[in-house]
Amino acid sequence: MSLEIIILFVLIIIVIFLFALEIFPVDKIAFFIMVSLLLFNLVSPEEAISGFSSPATITVLALMIIAIGLEDNGVIDWLANGLKKLRGLPLFLMVPVFMFIAGGISAFINTTAVVLVFVKIINELTEKYDIPNSKLLLPISFAGIIGGSCTLMGTSTNLIVNAVAVKRGVERFQFFEFSWYGVIFLLITIVTISILMRFLPGKSKNDISSDYDLDEFITRGIISNESKLIGKNIQEIFGTEAEDIDVIRLKRKGAINEHPGKYTTLKEGDQLLLRCSIKQLLKLKDSGDIIIIKNTEKAKTEENSESLANNEDNFQLLEILMLPNSPLIGKSIKTVGWYDLHGASPLAIRKRRSLRNPGRRIFNKESDDIELRVGDRLLVEVSPNDLHELRKMDDIAILEKHEDIKITTKSKRNISLGILLLVIALSAFSIFPILKSALIGCFIMIFLKCIDLGKIYSQVNWQIIFLLAGMIPLGVAMTNTGADQWISGNLLKLFADKSHFVVIGLLFLVTMFLSGFISNNATAIIIAPIAITIAANLNLDPKPFILAVLFASNFSFFTPVGYQTNTIIYGMGIYKFKHFLLIGGVLSIVLWITATILLSGQL
Repeated sequence: MSLEIIILFVLIIIVIFLFALEIFPVDKIAFFIMVSLLLFNLVSPEEAISGFSSPATITVLALMIIAIGLEDNGVIDWLANGLKKLRGLPLFLMVPVFMFIAGGISAFINTTAVVLVFVKIINELTEKYDIPNSKLLLPISFAGIIGGSCTLMGTSTNLIVNAVAVKRGVERFQFFEFSWYGVIFLLITIVTISILMRFLPGKSKNDISSDYDLDEFITRGIISNESKLIGKNIQEIFGTEAEDIDVIRLKRKGAINEHPGKYTTLKEGDQLLLRCSIKQLLKLKDSGDIIIIKNTEKAKTEENSESLANNEDNFQLLEILMLPNSPLIGKSIKTVGWYDLHGASPLAIRKRRSLRNPGRRIFNKESDDIELRVGDRLLVEVSPNDLHELRKMDDIAILEKHEDIKITTKSKRNISLGILLLVIALSAFSIFPILKSALIGCFIMIFLKCIDLGKIYSQVNWQIIFLLAGMIPLGVAMTNTGADQWISGNLLKLFADKSHFVVIGLLFLVTMFLSGFISNNATAIIIAPIAITIAANLNLDPKPFILAVLFASNFSFFTPVGYQTNTIIYGMGIYKFKHFLLIGGVLSIVLWITATILLSGQL
């Protein structure tokens, strides 16, 4: 063993510990790798930065941009909202159905984004229908991980492994080439988790909504005379077209209906008390079908109306907190005037949860006004010119700016979905490589204004990009120093007279164990070159060995830190480490045996 190989192994061990202990962010670790490899002359300067121009890195970046566009334009919400219709299923059927759908969507859309949307939906089902979220969240995370391994674009790990293989002379994978393996693993996962579901905790008192900003606003609206909603019933409007909206009261010609039924037909002039998310509130406001009732004193004069029109695009949304002694206490959206808020216009109220009196009414029985109380939040829109004056108010606190709220439309949603399907088709039918297909998709999405570049800069997870760029030179260093040959040579001695079944099994097991403690991308970059070298020395087809690394790197189930979605679920406080160790451990063993049988059978 040469000195260079020893130095490289020491660096790899340090990197593994840094990843496992999470002492530094992954992007800092990536820079540490690049600089260390340069200082010890294990790579050239050009090779040290080669990760930034790697096809895998650029492909991941392009797919991230497409995923941001899909999420912003409501594609993920649209795909997942149909799950609410499955609330009537018994739990033993709901879990596998949810898992299958989550896995299917994750094969084409960023797994983390999909799981987060499912978290929101499951939380709503828990609050409204008493469905235990603890029985669904961990299975959804596992299904998302498996689903991401089903296609070439499903996860960045797949793209990295494919890039390493191509660089070493192996024919690149087709889009669906290994999908049948992934489908088998997904079905096995669904069956296994359904059997082990009884070991998951029961009903959780954890409030997910506080972690994921799922609290909803209450506002008042009136059906306009040109509204397309006239003549439609509540079920038609708010049960299908507009998700996350509840009609909690209806006022018609002075008569108040406290419990409007789903078949109540809406008429011109109906006043509605609505509970909805901020996106739906803005969507209603912009549609013109429902006029959000607010004090419009500022628009009473022609001069002020013109000013409002000119500044409409520059309005900012703010949440302001009602502090004790605020002059707004006791007032409602209807009575709070422009002068009260120094130019801001109130849109909706988010009521404070009262632990002492949780059943207290949110509005007066005799009217549909919602009174402001201490601790309530008022959503207002304000122009930049008036924001300075609003900050001068006493006994209120500006809590949050909603600067990135984007109102989606069906046309943008359909265009974004069409772009995704185009990228999949171009790659799946081998018209273009996945990199070229993804870049085309990005260009179309930006050109058609489905997403703007400013949004991309702020929302792309640059830590992953820098991680990939920093880890790829590590694979180059393994080739330069001969470390991959040294490792594979010693492994071949260990594998002497061993069957292909044992070789594939050990490779899969080591990779899967390592991915439970460090990044799946880092695991793939370290192990993939070794796997290809072993296959070459055994004169065997390298693709089963490469697939062993690809799947094993993704299968991070037995710890909550190996994959991002597991970490998110674990951070909610619903599950303990033992749930991942027990259920994820059993699943890992089952998948290990299955994968070893399937992959060794291809040799």
